[in-house]
Amino acid sequence: MLHPTAIIHPDAQLGEGVTVGPYGVIEGAARIGENSVIHAHAIIGAQVVMGRDNVVGPGSVVGGDPQDLAFRPTVQSQVRIGDRNIIREHCTIHRGTAEGSATVLGDDCFLMAGAHIGHNAQVGSGVILANNVLLGGYAVIADRVFIGGGSVFHQFTRVGRLVICQGLSGFSKFIPPFSVGAQINGVAGLNVIGMRRAGFSAEQRREVKTAFDLLYRAGLNVSQALAAAGERTWGEEGREFWEFVASAKKKGICDFIPARFGQPAPDDE
Repeated sequence: MLHPTAIIHPDAQLGEGVTVGPYGVIEGAARIGENSVIHAHAIIGAQVVMGRDNVVGPGSVVGGDPQDLAFRPTVQSQVRIGDRNIIREHCTIHRGTAEGSATVLGDDCFLMAGAHIGHNAQVGSGVILANNVLLGGYAVIADRVFIGGGSVFHQFTRVGRLVICQGLSGFSKFIPPFSVGAQINGVAGLNVIGMRRAGFSAEQRREVKTAFDLLYRAGLNVSQALAAAGERTWGEEGREFWEFVASAKKKGICDFIPARFGQPAPDDE
């Protein structure tokens, strides 16, 4: 299962059934779980800990040094990857920039060709990054997010659960859960189809819509909307929505695109 041209450090730990293709490189004490496939010319850095059943495409570099001018190569940091991820060709995932820190990718994610995950980013499970998506350092992407091709995310940006982002968009602010991110720091509406596919009941969807409308359609600023939300009782999804909005603080949340042009807000349902 190991091609004769592969270069594998003697300290590396490879689980049963691991395949390393032609000219694949496994550095240092990297750990790769069972039945994972490392394709031709891929490089797995010394500080990578990878679960089982992962696929790393040709030319990808996992665990490379962060693109941080203050980084010292002697720093001990990691990339931690869960199970059943598909990392296609020429993707890059950089290790943490601070001592003992890590860049994290969860389970069942799909990184299409050319995607980049910057140092210390935290990517949840079931996430899809289409071609050439760029995540800056310390970005946080929650579970079941879909990001369209060519989208870029500034460092420390957060994306809530079940968000879908339009391709060729750019974000430096937080994108609330269950919404549709688009253009530059914009929200176009709710990801109703995504919620249905995730098994949300009609009642759960209504609660999310109520929270979304209070934030974006009630004519309130964020502080006023948070205060109004605090006077109501919310279920789990509503609390998740408002806790995320409150966490944005000075970073701020994306604004509502129709409001930029004085247009009436479409009904998401």
